[in-house]
Parts: sequence; C-alpha cells; structure tokens
Amino acid sequence: MTTRRLYYDDSFQRDFAAEIVGCEPAPVGVSGRTAPAWGVLLDATAFYPTSGGQPHDLGCLDEAKVLDVIDEGDTVLHIIDRPLCKGRVEGHLDWPRRFDHMQQHTGQHLLSAVFQERFGLPTVSFHLGAEICTIDLRGPEPTEEALDGAQRAANQIVYEDRAINVRYGTAEQLAERGVRKEVERSGILRAIEIEGIDLQPCGGTHVKRTGQIGTLLVRRCTKVRQDWRVEFVCGARAAKVARRDFLLLRQASDTLTCAPDDLAAATQRVAGERDAHFKAARDFLERFAAAEAALAAGQTQTTANGLRIVSRVLQEIPEFLAAFASELAKLENTIALLAQEETGQLFFAAHASTGRDMNALLKKVLEQTGGKGGGSPESARGKLNEPGKAQQSIDEALRLLAQ
Repeated sequence: MTTRRLYYDDSFQRDFAAEIVGCEPAPVGVSGRTAPAWGVLLDATAFYPTSGGQPHDLGCLDEAKVLDVIDEGDTVLHIIDRPLCKGRVEGHLDWPRRFDHMQQHTGQHLLSAVFQERFGLPTVSFHLGAEICTIDLRGPEPTEEALDGAQRAANQIVYEDRAINVRYGTAEQLAERGVRKEVERSGILRAIEIEGIDLQPCGGTHVKRTGQIGTLLVRRCTKVRQDWRVEFVCGARAAKVARRDFLLLRQASDTLTCAPDDLAAATQRVAGERDAHFKAARDFLERFAAAEAALAAGQTQTTANGLRIVSRVLQEIPEFLAAFASELAKLENTIALLAQEETGQLFFAAHASTGRDMNALLKKVLEQTGGKGGGSPESARGKLNEPGKAQQSIDEALRLLAQ
C-alpha cells in the first residue's frame, strides 16, 4: 500500500479522517523509547514524518498520542502510546508545532535562495532544531555585511507577501523552470515555488504566502568542517529570541553599569582588567609559593637516605599546590608530596638529584587508593576517586619512598 500524504497539497490541514490499515506493537527501542508503543499505518495522513531536516509532527489519533512519525518510503508509520482497532480514525495535529515548522522551513527556502542568488553561496544542508534553525553554506566565509544583506533581502520579500505555490513535474521540467538545486530522481517530483525568487524540490510543509513567515532573524555564522553554518529563526521564534537576547544585553549592561550600546567597549575594559588582575595574582602566588617552599624546606629533616620530603594535606587552592610543589622541586634532594583535602588532587614533584620517578610513584599510590593521573619523572598530578583518602595516599607515598 501507499500512504496518501495530505500535507503535500494542503499543509494547513490540521484535522483529518483515515482508515487504519494495520496496528502492531512497536519493537522495543523504536524512536529511542522504552515504554510500550504501537505502530499504526493509515491509508492517508496529515502527519509529517521526520525528513529533509524537518522534525515530525505531533498530535493524536482518536485518544492515542502520536509520539513519532516515520517515513518508510511509500508508507508513513505513526508511533502511538496505545493500540487502535481497525476502522475509521480521526487525526488531529499539534497545530502550533506544525505552523512553527512551516514558518521555519519556508524561511529556510527563502534565506537559501537569497544567499545563492546574491552571494553565490549554495545551501548544502538544513536542520530545524527545537529552538534554532541552521543552514550550511558552501563557499567563502559570509561577511557580516553579507549576513545582514541576506536578512534584509529575505525580510523584504516577507513584507511583499509573495505567493508560495506547490508545483509538480519531472526533474527535467523543473530544471526548465529554473529550479535552484537539481535532483537526480525519476518520476513526478514536488517542488515549492516562492514567487519570483525560488523553486526547490521539497516534500516538507510550508506556508502559503511569505508574509506568514512573520519575520526572519539571522543570528551567527560559524565554521563547520568545510562549510559555514548560519543560525536563523523565523516568526514567533524570532520574536522570542530577539526578546531573550535583549534581556541578556540589558542584564549585562546593568551589571557593567553602562548603556547597551556601550556594552562591547565595557566588556573589553573589564576583560583587560581581569587579565591584569589575573597576571598580578599569578605573580603573587608564585612568589608566595617560593617563600613557603623555602620555609618548609628549612623546617624539614632529611631522611636516612638523604632525601628531604615535604608531605602535606592542605586546604589551599590547587593552583597554589601546583606552584608550591614546583618550587620545592627546585631544591636539591627535595621531594614534594602534596594533596588537596577537599578535591583529593595529588601533586608529586622531585628534584632530579633525588633519582626518584614521580610518575611511577603516583601510579603505585593510585593503585592502592583509587584514582587517575600521570606526568613525568620530575612531576606528576592525579585525582583520587575518594577525596577522603588524601592522607592515606600521602602515607602510602612515604612508605614507598622509604623502601
């Protein structure tokens, strides 16, 4: 059998009646679900299955919730949460979700057409996400001027409220009409035509006029492998995202006590101050660690084999412990065995004159106390699975060094 796809001719049909052809339990794990589910085949459906970058519709068949819709070639399989008996069934779409998808998908056709026509950047893939949509463009990196120009050009066509029509024809017939991207498929194809700007083969759902897209907002562009990924949103999503972005800008400008227009300069100033403060703090930490190392070394007795071992479990921040261990290891015949009490991080370091391998020592300690880490013969770092074993780890390291 072949499922008649009602959305091909009328994407605005939100309710329909159909005959149940079959209903069987869905295999465990279908659509990533563990709860019981059933797969239903209908002779006709208005539910769109996941395909072409567009997610599936949701809704209900009588009292059964539609959880997923799967394209199986000639048929459309509906995954539902309860079984249905053969006979007539009423289908009802989650219309806000469907209309949102129609806005986004039509907006994608329009934006892709503008990028290709005005900037020579063809679209190679499209993804309609839960919050953000993306197209991947192939070619040179789109400049900020190109992104802004594409957005303005697309919105101008939205404001003109141009007609959007469904066209049918063979690949050759569509090519003669100026299809944006030719396809190598036989038989009759379905294409979406945006008056005066685009003709593109597509099986998805779309609005009837460009004005129904609402508005189109281009956000950012990032490098993805060999292509450029452009984020965009349309319609109600655009209003939601614009409002959210404004609130974030206002919150940031309030925090930095500046006007939103001055936020970029204020952010640069704060970042510069942060970097300066970080450098000053790092210099102080290193000087403090050097002073502490000299003091600790002076207070530590050498062992019978001539080693000076400074072993401590401390509460100081890990950055200080790393610097402290490094400074101790600069002193001849000195070994540092340090642990951070709260996190269970270990810092082992030794002067080359000690002839001891800190990486090997750390590995042996972690075999006993549990954790991960590594390093070099001169310096090694690790982290215990159980921070409460910090002192036990230091004691084990002392035992091993005494052998």
